Amino acid sequence: MGIVSCPFTCHSNKESQSQSNHLHSDSTSLSSQPSLSSVPSLTSQFHRQQQQQQPQSSTTRYHCLSILKGHSSYVFSLVLSGKFLYSGSSDKEIRTWPRIPSDPQPDGQQSLTNNVVAVGKGAVKSLVVSGDKLYSAHQDHKIRVWRINNDETQQGMYKRLATLPTLSDRVMRLLPPKNHVQVRRHKKCTWVHHVDTISALALSRDRSLLYSVSWDRTLKIWRTSDFRCLESVGNAHDDAINAVALSSDGFVYTGSADKKIKVWRKLPGDKKHLLVATLEKHESAVNALVLSTDGSVLYSGACDRSVIVWEKDSGVVAGGGSDGGAHMVVAGALRGHTKAILCLAVVSDLVCSGSADKTVRIWRRGAEKSYYCLAVLEGHRGPVKCLTASIDGSNSTNSSGASYLVYSGGLDCDIRVWQLLVPL
Repeated sequence: MGIVSCPFTCHSNKESQSQSNHLHSDSTSLSSQPSLSSVPSLTSQFHRQQQQQQPQSSTTRYHCLSILKGHSSYVFSLVLSGKFLYSGSSDKEIRTWPRIPSDPQPDGQQSLTNNVVAVGKGAVKSLVVSGDKLYSAHQDHKIRVWRINNDETQQGMYKRLATLPTLSDRVMRLLPPKNHVQVRRHKKCTWVHHVDTISALALSRDRSLLYSVSWDRTLKIWRTSDFRCLESVGNAHDDAINAVALSSDGFVYTGSADKKIKVWRKLPGDKKHLLVATLEKHESAVNALVLSTDGSVLYSGACDRSVIVWEKDSGVVAGGGSDGGAHMVVAGALRGHTKAILCLAVVSDLVCSGSADKTVRIWRRGAEKSYYCLAVLEGHRGPVKCLTASIDGSNSTNSSGASYLVYSGGLDCDIRVWQLLVPL
């Protein structure tokens, strides 16, 4: 049964314990706050009028290709790799599905019961893939690394390669007092440990580093060659961190329930990531972050129902030494959702947003930085919690337009696969 609405509102949880953090942060991300009135809308009235006047043949066409059924609880995370779509749920399972749905039932449904490839010890909040390794972030404060079979048709249970932090990492940090940090009033642990739900993961461009953020308000960096924790940024935010995004030029963006987006960077010669900017425009918890394909635009989604578009300020020097607000500037907001924004994805020049209002919206950037909504995908019976998207390789670009596949996972336990044909 999907969660339709939430009685809680966005507020701080600085004093809360780990268990109550789970309840707070999940319900906070679902709650919907008043729309963000302080940021101008980027959705162009001109494009809306133009779309109404255009013939049907020149507008975006879309439909639900398939409904993937198998999860018995909320779908929290999705990632594409090779021939497969991987999904993680609140019942600790990771499942694999064909990237292109095959032979669905007449009603579009496709049910699989033998596609569980891994089981952790806490809800699967985030998934990333690098080569033959799948990294999963869990509610039990751990990251697990799995060896995947990316080219095999028959998927058995995956071998777990490591659980982070590893035993050797924990032992190495155990004795020196400088490695211990206060996590609660009467409890300390080494800095390599997350002490609350790990909410999101991201890989560096060269795949050598894994970044993790948590409701414990820390940002951690792990080396993928030996799974060692290299750095922990403690108290990176004043509240739970919900999202992380990495740019190709070395900037790290973190979004938090404290309503802020922070920008971090580690320059050559520095020992640690330093805060180079704080982006403040949202008036409620930031739930999702994603960068444009070229990394020049950051999109952030929050409980205020808005997707804010941030664009790099050309006046910022390459070193990123801004005074806190000049790294990126607000271009405007994308509006249309009636409840909190929970997830974002980018493919080509399209931005996809999923919401507690049970819909997915597809946005396209037009002339003079204006945006227009190409499609509203309806069908989920609960909030849309995760998204991923790709160019449709089975139906490549032709004279009529480009084809895309969008995958959405919801709190109704379903995964929906959508096909969009976007005119050129």
